[in-house]
Amino acid sequence: MDKWLTEKSKTLSTRTLGAIRSCLNRSVKRAMARDKVKFNVVELCSLPQGRPGRPSKALTLAQAEAVLRAAEGTAMHACVVVALLTGARPEELRALTWEHVWLKGDHKAVPAIPPYMAVWRSVRAGGDTKTKKSRRTIALPFRCVEVLWQHWEDQGWDRLAAGDDWEEHGLVFSSATGKELDSTNVRRAFRQAIAKADGVNADEWTPRELWHSFVSLLSDSGVPLEEISRLVGHSGTAVTEEVYRKQIRPVIQTGAVAMDVIFKSAPER
Repeated sequence: MDKWLTEKSKTLSTRTLGAIRSCLNRSVKRAMARDKVKFNVVELCSLPQGRPGRPSKALTLAQAEAVLRAAEGTAMHACVVVALLTGARPEELRALTWEHVWLKGDHKAVPAIPPYMAVWRSVRAGGDTKTKKSRRTIALPFRCVEVLWQHWEDQGWDRLAAGDDWEEHGLVFSSATGKELDSTNVRRAFRQAIAKADGVNADEWTPRELWHSFVSLLSDSGVPLEEISRLVGHSGTAVTEEVYRKQIRPVIQTGAVAMDVIFKSAPER
């Protein structure tokens, strides 16, 4: 076991190695409880030092604006806008369905209900979000509403063009034939979409870093850590501080309202 973990440490981070060891430890303990094995060899193994993790980074406001401009007119435009302005994870957006998006809202309700999307699923095993706290309903900034209306129309044309090849899954972000998007293809399409963004080397960025950028932009704009933690679906501020240590700044407002100010969104439809 020690030899196997040491070999894995050449390609995996220490955190991943710890998760693997923990999973193995639980499995062997269950086997012991069922008298399948006599002792837990995993507990005798030390955790080797793995490869350093890829440092997180976030777009500045100028870079974010450049990315949004560059993505206009591409198939990834709506996905980039929604990811950056709502803080939804890539795996959550890939599983998002139109039945969980309400673009009109209800301004006659008391209190008024703004346009929103319900982030209740992901492409993880079983379709669950990362944690229970990750299951959340997010108000949509006006800019997201506008781009999603256009995306809905564009998807209608894709459906007509695909004809009998179209597979209806109700997905907001899908392939040209309605199928679920693959993470590798999303990463490639994202980099192609932002290739012409000023001040941004597309090869150095991934869709997940739009999530980091969301945190950074909100923090710079004055949103309290507690609100940011809730918006990104963390179980508490400690997780947000640990994961986004470089993005958090001591700072007033919240989610969609702050993003409307940051990006000077279009007026309500």
